[in-house]
Amino acid sequence: MNEDPRCCGSGTCIIDPAGRCWCGQQWDGQKMSAVPAVQPDRAEPMALASAKEQAP
Repeated sequence: MNEDPRCCGSGTCIIDPAGRCWCGQQWDGQKMSAVPAVQPDRAEPMALASAKEQAP
């Protein structure tokens, strides 16, 4: 079995063709990096606040 040069060195990397590892890291072209967290939609809390203001 050939070792993938993108492996972090743990020996447990399973990397798909898109460069995503099972552990959640992503190949950025030079190294494996943590994927940035998705920011919640800021409009949703505003909509909830407006709905509460209009409630009887």
